[in-house]
Amino acid sequence: MKERFSQFLYNARQNTARFMTGRNGNDQFNVFLMICSLLLILLSALLKGRLFLLVIALLAYIYFRMLSRNVYKRQEENGRYLRLKYKLTSRFRLLGERWKQRRDFKFFVCPSCRATLRVPKGCGKIKIVCRKCGTSFTGKS
Repeated sequence: MKERFSQFLYNARQNTARFMTGRNGNDQFNVFLMICSLLLILLSALLKGRLFLLVIALLAYIYFRMLSRNVYKRQEENGRYLRLKYKLTSRFRLLGERWKQRRDFKFFVCPSCRATLRVPKGCGKIKIVCRKCGTSFTGKS
């Protein structure tokens, strides 16, 4: 009995793998959409089912993307999502890096081009030259 069940699972995996060949599958954009759909389900429960059709439409779109054979188009959509995500999170990533380096470095903003410049702490009053535009100014590190 146990051997029969394991054979059934093996066949099911093989059939699923064969079915998914040439299809897009799951990507990061789909994961984001799934999280959004879960949040909408919770919000819909609070609003007594008023967002139910939106949740169904979003889930249908997720399955459409997952089972699509137009892999190039789905990868293009995923790339657009990743670029947008990078733009939105890069500012926070930069602030996190500055926070980690705050003991060893002091950060200045170039008055001309607004570029962020990093100088070591503890050097006293120094002349800072912007690498981007060449403007020089003084600052206390």
